[in-house]
Amino acid sequence: MQCLNCENRCIVADGGLGGCGQYRRIGETMVECYPDRYLLACPIVIETMPMLHFHPGSKFLQISTVGCNLNCPGCISTTLVREMDPASSIMQQMSADQVVATAVSQECRGIAFLMNDPLASLDTFTRVAQAARAAGLLVGCATNATFTERSLSRLLPFIDFINIGVKGLTAQAYRSCGGRSPDAVLRNLRLLHEAGVHVEVACMHRRDNQDELRDLARRVAKLSPAIPLQVMRYIPLESADPGWEPTILESEALVLDLRKILRHVYLFNSPGTDQLDSLCPECGEVLLRRDFYGPMGARLLAAQPGSCPHGAAFLDLRGDAVVGAFREGDFQGGYPFTRALEIVQSMLIALGVRDAVEVVRVWEKILNLQSLKELHLSIQQPSAYLATLEYFGALTGRQARAAALIAYLGERLEAVARGLAAVTHRPRVYYAMGKPLFAIKGPRFENQLVQLAGGDSVNRRLDLSGRPGMSIDREVLNALNPEVMVISAFLSCPVQDFHAECLRLGVDVEAVRNLRIYTPPVPSSDFGGPRWILGLLFLANILHPERFHFDIARESKDFYGEFYDMPFVPDHLNRSFGKPSNTWCWTRT
Repeated sequence: MQCLNCENRCIVADGGLGGCGQYRRIGETMVECYPDRYLLACPIVIETMPMLHFHPGSKFLQISTVGCNLNCPGCISTTLVREMDPASSIMQQMSADQVVATAVSQECRGIAFLMNDPLASLDTFTRVAQAARAAGLLVGCATNATFTERSLSRLLPFIDFINIGVKGLTAQAYRSCGGRSPDAVLRNLRLLHEAGVHVEVACMHRRDNQDELRDLARRVAKLSPAIPLQVMRYIPLESADPGWEPTILESEALVLDLRKILRHVYLFNSPGTDQLDSLCPECGEVLLRRDFYGPMGARLLAAQPGSCPHGAAFLDLRGDAVVGAFREGDFQGGYPFTRALEIVQSMLIALGVRDAVEVVRVWEKILNLQSLKELHLSIQQPSAYLATLEYFGALTGRQARAAALIAYLGERLEAVARGLAAVTHRPRVYYAMGKPLFAIKGPRFENQLVQLAGGDSVNRRLDLSGRPGMSIDREVLNALNPEVMVISAFLSCPVQDFHAECLRLGVDVEAVRNLRIYTPPVPSSDFGGPRWILGLLFLANILHPERFHFDIARESKDFYGEFYDMPFVPDHLNRSFGKPSNTWCWTRT
């Protein structure tokens, strides 16, 4: 028989599984394999979902299961949709009524399914949506929207808002994700809008798809120019080609172009951009001010919908905007949770783990102990980081490999410390992510590396409450007057673009005047995975060139050979925390 949950329409033999592995045919019925089991059920602010024009600033209960009906290259949720075991002991069993009771007890305005697709748990989510609607809660989800008309009709009476992730406008784009074509997605977009569901559309911006995005904006505008479009600047992860990644300035230029077609277009994955703000379409007044809040996320900073003469109606909001006190933890809620899992994965790969099943066992241990917070603290200081590696070595029976990695890191830490023994001047260093005014929080690992490399981290003088930092005023940065500026190796920016932005913004500091702006040459080498040692050596070189001359290319080649058992090929390196290369693959067992 044919499974009619999604438009892949898998042909499934009796007793067999559909292509997503989440449904089994029993007789003439497709039955959900893992009903009412959740990886996450925690409160978030709705912009974390992200949803920007629906009850801005309100608290919702995030629910996430595992699995997906598509398999997109570079998926930010790979740990959830392809690697996490849905039968794992860390999955929480909760009835629909229990989910609703949790949302009520946490004083949430509603429930939002995100991070993996509700099509992987359609029966479960439909039950939750029905129970939540009966309890007076709002309900929504983020989805690829490849519902069949039949499956959408089941859910449609109970949902209030939806974020539709469009993969492209060609059959080729959908086939690359394991789907068929965009036709059903565009149909469902229309059906949802016509049913009065609040719809926001999201699409990745890659270097090769600008024309597709313009076409998508025109198609959305035919339905309604008031539908918000979320442009997700492409972060190449997992197996994705790093050559697809546009710069922040390239994505900003595209967003300005798309705003000629749609009233509300926003840019994500671009720390420091002002294109997350909601503007009055008539006069350009900033009415809702937002900041970057981790991958795929935003944070509402200020709401002044009545500050222009045209009124709040021009914002096309559903519900009033509130700037609340609730804030998620560092790895709680939204996509930073997946980064936490990837950091663990990166350590295990360096310890010689080559089987994804073994990684899942360690994830289970950490999550069962509810020790993500402790993990976050342990990776902010090298000494604690080394202790964490020792713990994982014992946990996986790889004590010898852990000892070798700890010795490798320790030797280089000691070499830097020796070189700094007689240093009398520590250059003032400012660490940014993306654009110049987005400052990384002082306690984070990047700033600890600055201190270890002989710098004076000026970020530690700032009181920053964002995730992983927040935007600051130009005057604050000028007062800090850093001698050196470093751009994150994760969400980065070409040095020439960064310098040009400093000049445009009026950033007048020694680092800009003396052209001392740098970014680590190895992606994701200043936070999370053990590659941070390469970032430390790079920082030592640039902060004290009279003392250090580490050969970063040689060090990278040695590190990859010894701990990843693979060659160091710069063209294969993308932004993944967990995987050392876009050619990495697990050993099948």
